[in-house]
Amino acid sequence: MDFFDELNQVTSTERDYLLGAPIIQQAITGTVSLPSYVAFLSQAYHHVKHTTPLLMACGSRLPERLEWLREAVAEYIEEELGHQEWVLNDIRACGADADAVRAATPNLPTELMVSYVYDRIQRHNPVSFFGMVHVLEGTSIALATQMAGLIKGQLGLPAQAFSYLTSHGSLDIGHVEFFKKLMNQLDNEVDKAAVVHTAKVVYRLYGDMFRSLPLSA
Repeated sequence: MDFFDELNQVTSTERDYLLGAPIIQQAITGTVSLPSYVAFLSQAYHHVKHTTPLLMACGSRLPERLEWLREAVAEYIEEELGHQEWVLNDIRACGADADAVRAATPNLPTELMVSYVYDRIQRHNPVSFFGMVHVLEGTSIALATQMAGLIKGQLGLPAQAFSYLTSHGSLDIGHVEFFKKLMNQLDNEVDKAAVVHTAKVVYRLYGDMFRSLPLSA
């Protein structure tokens, strides 16, 4: 079995925990509220703004034997730069205060998720970062474009309020194919184990992030 397929298989329980978050179920059934959507965007801002710094931290710590992976990290950086500003623009399009979100403290699960991945990169194995990539990009493909359409229809918001969700739903289809090739090139069992463990923990913390969001009545 290719490592990418193995990664999907061995993290299925944690993925189900994420997808079972009540707010995701509300979004699927078309009952999510505007405050819930803005709260989601607010937490998205507080982890998306770390994507480029995390990529830089990962790339700087990769060993020479993984130079091919460092080159891929450079491609990711070019793709991800500035995406946190897309999130803030969406918040403004919802009529909410983007400056207040920028200055706010993230919810605890969001803060723990980001901190955990920094720690894995710096203290354990920089390849761990790709466990987070697996969770965020896989979730985007599974949910983002579908959720954007449902929420937009329910709340009557303009298309400008969904640039983060719609762009990542389509962008990440290509990203996952790229990611799949990278993961299947890994030939070190320690590196693979680092990716699996990080993905499992991030699924739990990302699921907790969704569970920290307010539900509609």
